Amino acid sequence: MMNRINQLFQQKPNNILSIYFTAGYPQLDQVTDIIKTLSDTGVDMIEIGMPFSDPLADGLTIQESSTIALKNGMSVSVLFELLKHIRSFTQKPLILMGYLNPILQYGINEFCIKARECGIDGLIIPDLPIREYKEDYKDILARYDLKLIFLITPQTDEKRIRLIDQESDSFIYLVTHSAVTGSSTDFNESRLEYLNKIKGLELNNPVLAGFGISNKEDFDIVNQYVNGAIIGSSFIRAIKEGVISLEDSIKNFVKSIKQ
Repeated sequence: MMNRINQLFQQKPNNILSIYFTAGYPQLDQVTDIIKTLSDTGVDMIEIGMPFSDPLADGLTIQESSTIALKNGMSVSVLFELLKHIRSFTQKPLILMGYLNPILQYGINEFCIKARECGIDGLIIPDLPIREYKEDYKDILARYDLKLIFLITPQTDEKRIRLIDQESDSFIYLVTHSAVTGSSTDFNESRLEYLNKIKGLELNNPVLAGFGISNKEDFDIVNQYVNGAIIGSSFIRAIKEGVISLEDSIKNFVKSIKQ
């Protein structure tokens, strides 16, 4: 069976909407509710953030959600327990995003086994260097059909982008600017130039843009250059500030992007 991420891009090459949320936020037991509502609302792919006490690339919104999730009792073990029956109600591609240290503490092989048992399709591990991946982890991930998604930034030179494209077999995560997540919503000239540069490289893998994408206008802009967008911080803010139910807050947010 083809990996669900690859299936998605085969069936829908453009205008992909991927939503990131922090597992265990706002409440520990809301992980499956959030995934089910996102799935039912027509989101194309879902990224489940594994909260970490020292996140390098995360802005204030995601850091705060991680702190609350950890206080709520979220851990890798708890998350796998919550995701045990996730495939009974969604076939959307699911990606776990987190840092290497908690995965290594859990045990890389055991982590991959559990992820596969839950029906996880891919991993985003921002602090895993490509060389280390090739030498130590590539074979393990391939054994369990877990796709590793690499990040590229405005500082990534073309040679490295080509290497990442060569090593990837799902999609590439394009960070639209050098700051942390959620820190900017302004698509200035330099960010548009960067998007245009990546488009011009004609990479083999699809590209999804993330960081600083918060509304329909941003979503429509990036879709002119790449295959879709990943939205995290503004989604977390929407469910934090929601005065209505969690379900309605999620539905309204997704509708505001896709309308």
